[in-house]
Amino acid sequence: MTGYGTASKENGKVKYSVEIKSLNSKFLELNLRLPKVVSDKELTLRTECSKLIERGKVNLNVTVEYADQTAKASSINADLLKKYYGQLQQIANELNDTNVNLFELALNMPEVVTNNDDTVDDEESSVLMDAFYDAVRHFNTFREDEGNVLAQDLKKRAEMILTYLGEVEALEVERIPLIRQRIEQFLNDSVGKENVDQNRFEQELVYYIDKLDVTEEKVRLRSHCNYFLKAFDSDDSNGKKLGFISQEMGREINTLGSKANHAGIQQIVVRMKEELEKIKEQLLNVL
Repeated sequence: MTGYGTASKENGKVKYSVEIKSLNSKFLELNLRLPKVVSDKELTLRTECSKLIERGKVNLNVTVEYADQTAKASSINADLLKKYYGQLQQIANELNDTNVNLFELALNMPEVVTNNDDTVDDEESSVLMDAFYDAVRHFNTFREDEGNVLAQDLKKRAEMILTYLGEVEALEVERIPLIRQRIEQFLNDSVGKENVDQNRFEQELVYYIDKLDVTEEKVRLRSHCNYFLKAFDSDDSNGKKLGFISQEMGREINTLGSKANHAGIQQIVVRMKEELEKIKEQLLNVL
């Protein structure tokens, strides 16, 4: 399911902004983009995301702004820089080499430049986590709103399948007599009515019609549709369950169509399949 949430928090010294976006995925795939200053919080953020966010391809982006732009600026150890520079200059003079940029070499020597953005204190960490939890709350609210719209659409389509099933049952009354009439007419045209053993014909007809009986398919399809609708009453994540139920609905609809032997019923089955395909497409967005 797609989702979006953003939030910002500040304490006068620092401002953290967190943005969370997601696309459909069968599993939880996390991609975090963090400033170096909070890179040590990656494991904490991943753990919390796993607890608070259901499956999806999730991108989490964190940005930081300091009121004092020099608060996390790098510092230069001037004494150490001078010492390195002097030593390098002495060696260069001994080797009579004047083509080397001694200052750049000295600046890149160990511990000359110290980064001050390696860690954050507890107060700053609290600002980050507050922004994160707010963003997650907005993100999940976005998903819930989208989910409510999807739920109404899915329910409507499942109810349409039940409506179509009622239309199938209305046509059932004429289906068997039409099959009997068609077979009887075929035999009369092929071998002549006087050459047909009526007793044997009746026996074979009963056997054939029994093979075309769709009572079980209708009962199971109605049961699956009702179970599908009932699943929305649960507070748990039901995406996979609804997917399994829709597969069972598809099996019964396909069997119903293959046994129909009736143009009107087969047309209704096609409409059932159309609704079921739309259900399956929408279920890709359900957690």
